[in-house]
Amino acid sequence: MTSTPGASSRRRLSREARTRQLLDAAWQLIADEGTDALTLIHLSEVAGVTKPLVYDHFGSRNGLLAALYEDYDVRQTALFDAAVAAAEPTREAKARAIAISYVNCVLTQGRDIAEVLAALSGSPELSAVKYRYQQLFIDKCAALLAPFVGPSGLTKAGLWGLLGAADALANAAVTGDIGAAEAAGELQSALLDLLNRSDRSAPG
Repeated sequence: MTSTPGASSRRRLSREARTRQLLDAAWQLIADEGTDALTLIHLSEVAGVTKPLVYDHFGSRNGLLAALYEDYDVRQTALFDAAVAAAEPTREAKARAIAISYVNCVLTQGRDIAEVLAALSGSPELSAVKYRYQQLFIDKCAALLAPFVGPSGLTKAGLWGLLGAADALANAAVTGDIGAAEAAGELQSALLDLLNRSDRSAPG
């Protein structure tokens, strides 16, 4: 018996390659139709695979959304780390690299990641996924800025405020309300202000 091209393709792809194909198809589906149209059944139709195969990979729509967010975070973290590592070892250069990289990472995925983030906030389970990656980013920033922190240190409130500013500025750049360079410049100023505040000696 001769097999169909689709069946042959399904056999040839490893699980990792199949997951990559499904994630790429899901991103394209979001770009074309929006997050509301993202269901496992619709994804199977768009990707040209069986419904059980998609369910086997993600389990549920929440599982797919979490996988999309993780996919975004892994790719953008690699780009972010490379850019910051290449910056000169000064507070101004590191702050500029962090700011530019963060804005560019969000712009790379555009409105798609904003829709996924909105969907992630729709349930406690997915909010926990988002929070975990936010915490990882805050810890990363704290480690990157550690060589330039003064005696007052960096507060959790300051770091969370920085993340909020980063998200707001990057999203404004995505919507076109401000330019990417303007967003990065304002975020760099916020980073330097946070470091400048840490230079002030704590009251004794």
